[in-house]
Amino acid sequence: LGITSGTIVADVGAGGGWFTIKLASRVGPKGLVYAEDIQREMIESINRRVNRANLSNVQTIIGTSNNPKIPTLVDAVLMVDVYGEVEDPVTLLSNVVPQLKKGGRIGIIEHRLDGGGPGPPLQDRIAPETIIDAAEAVGLRLVTHDDSFRYQYLLIFIENSNENISKATR
Repeated sequence: LGITSGTIVADVGAGGGWFTIKLASRVGPKGLVYAEDIQREMIESINRRVNRANLSNVQTIIGTSNNPKIPTLVDAVLMVDVYGEVEDPVTLLSNVVPQLKKGGRIGIIEHRLDGGGPGPPLQDRIAPETIIDAAEAVGLRLVTHDDSFRYQYLLIFIENSNENISKATR
């Protein structure tokens, strides 16, 4: 995702904040992490973790299932095990894209369809092609499809508003 010192990142559906803390360390004191979740309990958990780690570069946000309410433009968005949890993931993506800086990236990690390990029941898992089609429909272009992980796959999309997008570019 190109996350380095000074990067502004949104951790959408941050849950208890495991990735938030990792991201905050990666972006350093000149960067910023927006940790978004729809559950107040998760936000409280993140705030506790941030305080224990003495981090000053994390801001928490209570969003909705279709709009994470990211307050500024960001360089990157990370969504881990989120896509399959929301009622209208296309609307969620369409609300995230305008918050990306030009050339910004979205990383989506979901559980593999071929099963195994922890995660949602097989019938609740999302095919990568479903996510790719939705992302392309809202102006994103796939740049990475990595299914080398044991239980999950990673899709990375780039903000692509100035180019024509077609499935042929995959």
